[in-house]
Amino acid sequence: MIIGIGVDVVDTARLEHWVKNPKMLARFFHPAEVAAALDRGAAAVLSLAARFAAKEAFGKALGTGMRGLVLRDIEVINQHNGKPEIQLYGTALRAFRRSGGRFLHLSLTHEKKAAVAMVVIEGDSI
Repeated sequence: MIIGIGVDVVDTARLEHWVKNPKMLARFFHPAEVAAALDRGAAAVLSLAARFAAKEAFGKALGTGMRGLVLRDIEVINQHNGKPEIQLYGTALRAFRRSGGRFLHLSLTHEKKAAVAMVVIEGDSI
C-alpha cells in the first residue's frame, strides 16, 4: 500500500552558493553525502541538488513537510550499480516509522539547471 508520494525540483543555482559555504553544507547534508558529492568535482552541484530535492520529496511523501526533521538525518546513497537509496536516522527514521512506512523508493534525475527527486513511501497492504 502506498502511504505517500513526494516530488521536488531544485534549481542548481541555489546549491552553487552552498558549495562555497561548508557551514551550509553541514547544516543540510549528512557528512558522507558532502564527501561523495565533492569527490564528483564539477558534478558536485548537481549531486547535492538532487540529494536536497530527495530530502524535500521525503517530507512531502510523509505528508508533514520538513517540520520536525533534521535534514542531515536523511542521507542519499548510491548502490554499487548507481541506484539511489535513502538512509534514515534520528528524526527522519522516527517520522518514517510513525507513518507506517516499511519501504522507501527513490528516483533522481538532473539536467544543467535543475534536479528532481521522487520518493514513494510504501507500507504493509491492508
